Amino acid sequence: MTQATVIKIATWRDYYEMCKPRVVMMMILTSLVGMFLAVPGMVPLNVLLWGNIGIALVASAGAVVNHLIDHRIDTIMQRTLKRPIPQGKVTVMQALLFACCICLSGMLILMLLVNPMCAWLTLASFVGYAIIYTGWLKRATPQNIVIGGLSGAMPPLLGWTAVTGSIDPNGLLLVLIIFAWTPPHFWPLAIHRKNDYAKTDIPMLPVTHGEALTKLHTLLYTIIMVIVSVLPYLTHMSGLFYLGSALLLGIGFMYHSINLLVTKRPQAAMQTFRFSIFYLIALFIVLLIDHYL
Repeated sequence: MTQATVIKIATWRDYYEMCKPRVVMMMILTSLVGMFLAVPGMVPLNVLLWGNIGIALVASAGAVVNHLIDHRIDTIMQRTLKRPIPQGKVTVMQALLFACCICLSGMLILMLLVNPMCAWLTLASFVGYAIIYTGWLKRATPQNIVIGGLSGAMPPLLGWTAVTGSIDPNGLLLVLIIFAWTPPHFWPLAIHRKNDYAKTDIPMLPVTHGEALTKLHTLLYTIIMVIVSVLPYLTHMSGLFYLGSALLLGIGFMYHSINLLVTKRPQAAMQTFRFSIFYLIALFIVLLIDHYL
């Protein structure tokens, strides 16, 4: 396949796929909630628009760099084999230039139209995910997702800082919620894709320590996550509506984590993974509703 052929078959959909749009949309949801929780009334429209566009562009650039760094192992794993770079639809240089362009665009938007604090924190999140986690930490330790989860937990603080221009303890609390959520969210997927990861040099916990220990860790981190999810009520950031909803959602997550631990059914891992996505989306929507009650 020649370079000219690769350029012809590359479409906007290939670049869009490399941005991991579903992941970025979840990040923007938490960023939006962070913005609204930072003010008693309405978020200024310019911040609402440009702040989320800028954050989305930089987050998308991080996703493209993830595709770029992982493109060799993507050819080994069944889940990632059809990504644009392994398929030859997008070259490494094209992906690099695309990542640089959208990252720079997002940074300029945040720096010039939002505020420098938000811009620098967003850049730090990009470096944490794209460079530190993907480039090094992912291959360095089975606890990669625990440590590296901090960069992925940043969006609500980025949204909060876009409005206030400062780092607030309540914004950090939102980060803590996602940070605690990340391991029990990702490990069920790692269990489901254990055979894929075993083909690579990535030391995912189910591969290095077995499924039983990973399932136990998932349950333990779910307990930690449920405790952390109550903190907004204890710090008077939210009210009883949030508390009741958070506990109900936490019970649902606990059910799935316990079921994952005790059952032999292979579909339990993906059921837990899917519920974890619903859990985070619902929790942040409830936080937003509670804020305006």
